[in-house]
Amino acid sequence: MEELNKQQFIVLVILVSFVSSLFTGIVTVSLMNQAPSPITQTIQKVIERSASLENSQQPLQKEEAKELEIGALSRDVLIGDIVNRVSPAVVSVIATKDIPVIEKYFVNPFPDDLFGKIFPELQIPQYRQNGTEKRQVSSGSGFFVSEDGFVVTNKHVVADRDAEYSIITNDGKTMPVKVVARDPLHDMAVLKADGKFSFIALGNSDSVKIGQTAIAIGNALGEFQNTVSIGVISGLKRNVIASSGGAGVEELTDVIQTDAAINPGNSGGPLLNFKGEAIGLNTAVAQGAQNIGFALPTNQITKGIDDIKIHGRIIYPFLGVRYAMVENGAELQKGPNGEPAVVDGSPAYKAGLKEKDIILEFSGKKVTGGTPLAKLIQERKAGEAINIKILRDGAEVILQATLEERKE
Repeated sequence: MEELNKQQFIVLVILVSFVSSLFTGIVTVSLMNQAPSPITQTIQKVIERSASLENSQQPLQKEEAKELEIGALSRDVLIGDIVNRVSPAVVSVIATKDIPVIEKYFVNPFPDDLFGKIFPELQIPQYRQNGTEKRQVSSGSGFFVSEDGFVVTNKHVVADRDAEYSIITNDGKTMPVKVVARDPLHDMAVLKADGKFSFIALGNSDSVKIGQTAIAIGNALGEFQNTVSIGVISGLKRNVIASSGGAGVEELTDVIQTDAAINPGNSGGPLLNFKGEAIGLNTAVAQGAQNIGFALPTNQITKGIDDIKIHGRIIYPFLGVRYAMVENGAELQKGPNGEPAVVDGSPAYKAGLKEKDIILEFSGKKVTGGTPLAKLIQERKAGEAINIKILRDGAEVILQATLEERKE
């Protein structure tokens, strides 16, 4: 009987253990179902549900619709907040000029002639100037980059040296500005207004990634102030040739490509990230294409602003050569319109560089497609003496040039 009780006791223990394990499993599963899903699972769930919805055309369940709604609203709220914060710092840049007032009048071409007497009503139009009046001749965009009134815009927006410039702030105030500097190398200019202003912080454009969201703000078409457009970063380090009316043709290097709509008049406005920082200066748009715009990286802008605050102007080193990249370096060649390969009186001219020379190394660094000559020059300072290794008539030669300040 005692032995039987032991067996019964063992069976009882096993039974209790099984029931406890079963109960614990049920409670655990229940709690897990009540716990919030990790964000990756939630996103995957939304993606799967969206895909199935496309196939089935069935409406979303209430919980799934809420997830999508919360995500969309969060993005909208963030963009709205960024635009709200930065809009006071975005301005329209207006160029005005004294324009001749031309009036039309009529005269009889034969006033004292018999023909004129027979046909006195014969009149032909003539034109004459009747004074001048100040008129708006162009407009663009810009934005404050410091509290003390420094504004950045594109150089082509303020290219007319005979014009007067003013800005219109987001609240409709108009005030004059002075063109402090036009960048001799990039399509950038700096203006100065008197007073204290909201400004946009400059972000690190080297941290920009393809695919991240971009927000463009500007005076679209010169008419619609502080127009906002949203897109993504489509490409980095693009090299493009840009032209703007009478401002000439300019090569833009290492620019940011975006599909955020950039229209005429947007030039000079900021390209923003989701921190509300400016990562670019909207500069150009590809003609004949849709949603292909370009912006100067802010890291190119920062140097110019720092130079102005320290020196009162933007300083770049200048060598004075025209070249084309070849397999082993940069070959000095004439420009497309016959411009000399070596600029007369330039540091390169004084150093003895000649057309057809191939620059192999600049200040000890090899000239390659990844490190072109222009980039190596910009890494140095005006006034520096630089060793230049060249290939001339099959022989390597080392020359020395002292870089000068690049003129506008």
